[in-house]
Amino acid sequence: MNAYGDHTGDGESAPTSSRSASQRPATVKDVAKLAGVSPMTVSRTIAGGQNVRPEIQALVLEAVQALGYHRNDNARRMRVNKGSGLVGVAITNLANPYYASFALGVEEVAAQHGVRIIIGSTGEDTERERQLVADFLGRQVEGLVLVPAGGDSEHLQGQALGGTPLVLASRALEGVDADTVLVDDTGGAHAGTTALLQAGHRRIAYLGNVASVSTGHRRYAGFCRAFEDYGVPLDPALVKRGQQDVEAAQISMTALLELEDPPTAVFCANNRNTIGALKAIGARIQERGGIAAGPAIVSFDDFELAELMPVPITIVDHDARQLGRESATLLFARMAPNGATAATREIEMPTQLIVVRS
Repeated sequence: MNAYGDHTGDGESAPTSSRSASQRPATVKDVAKLAGVSPMTVSRTIAGGQNVRPEIQALVLEAVQALGYHRNDNARRMRVNKGSGLVGVAITNLANPYYASFALGVEEVAAQHGVRIIIGSTGEDTERERQLVADFLGRQVEGLVLVPAGGDSEHLQGQALGGTPLVLASRALEGVDADTVLVDDTGGAHAGTTALLQAGHRRIAYLGNVASVSTGHRRYAGFCRAFEDYGVPLDPALVKRGQQDVEAAQISMTALLELEDPPTAVFCANNRNTIGALKAIGARIQERGGIAAGPAIVSFDDFELAELMPVPITIVDHDARQLGRESATLLFARMAPNGATAATREIEMPTQLIVVRS
């Protein structure tokens, strides 16, 4: 997995830390001159040394090291019409381990095709997403995998992308005709909330992200449908939507715990909301000397150290890495010859309930 960035230079090399920024990067011709050989001999040596005598190879490699030469594989691929060999992956939060697993799944499939990935984070901001996509396109990526931030989608239309294939992951985006891989958000939220209702809870709070994000909308719909199916009224005072990070979720959960009739259970629509809720619950338990019990939690998405939490935890689980694999598989099918003319596809991955701590 590459860090965000790539080699620069004259199409033959990239600068290294041993050369100052004011110096141009070394080229094959520079290496050939220093080694006293032809540029073709340098190229053959770097490619493996076939038909080059060992003593000549030694001279070339010594010159390579002295000049800090690195060949630019991207430029070489472009010269022979092989494309850049890069796929851009835009996610919403690099700090979330969920997206690290997702990116590993994308990388796994990309590696099978001899392609590397470059990654950027949008921070749930449409303008940052627009800039990131433009930067990816400027780097000649051959395809894009995007967890959309939501909002305006003009920059993701076919004309704006210049024909570069796009796959949406985790979230759908209205008005964008692209292959999409989703999770069963509605069914998973319905199952998780139903489990709480079956356990006897009626004061069930909801912590979720903004309604404009498709996962937030779908998961809230599943939550509400469970109440409807059970004929239990939903108290609007227990619903907190719009938390995009741990800190905001902690604040909202603290407010819920301070209600005169606080919730006995909480459905968290993603793992960042779950961690924020647990921080608030932990602080409340500590305030009361470790005696008070916290509300039960259902978390959509797994999260780190779930089994160590001091309250009952159930996970609405799915495989983030497989989500990445499925997204990349659709992308490479779209990148294949004649792939651009195929009808767009939507895949929905299943979820399962896992009781981590009862």
